[in-house]
Amino acid sequence: MSSKIILACDIGLKRIGLATCIDSLCLPLPPILRKNREQASEELSNLLRKREVAVLVVGMPDGENGEHAMKKRIEHFVSLLSFGGEIVYVDEGLSSKMAFESLGELSKKERGRKSKNGELDSLAAVIILERYLQQATKEGK
Repeated sequence: MSSKIILACDIGLKRIGLATCIDSLCLPLPPILRKNREQASEELSNLLRKREVAVLVVGMPDGENGEHAMKKRIEHFVSLLSFGGEIVYVDEGLSSKMAFESLGELSKKERGRKSKNGELDSLAAVIILERYLQQATKEGK
């Protein structure tokens, strides 16, 4: 894998989970808490510029089970970004569930707090980023 700066995001209606890769280690970043799509797209655009991101990995539902509307919302949100780098869509299937299960040893109250403050969304972004890296490794990128 090259030394391109990669940022992954799990875009939701209330929060945007974020993750990056440093020396082959996927790490969650503080999430963006959405007030509206303009504020959120501006914050994400600024982060992409500030970190000099080359590849934006976006979690995308597969479109089954009535997820078509969310897919369209994600595509629209991404179109609002000021970003000239590469955009890659990766299946986000079960990433939020897997992230929640990774918190299994925490109390119910603590899991709820992490869900509300966006930490869970950033853990889902880590899973999305790991999927991208596995796929890129297989493809020899």
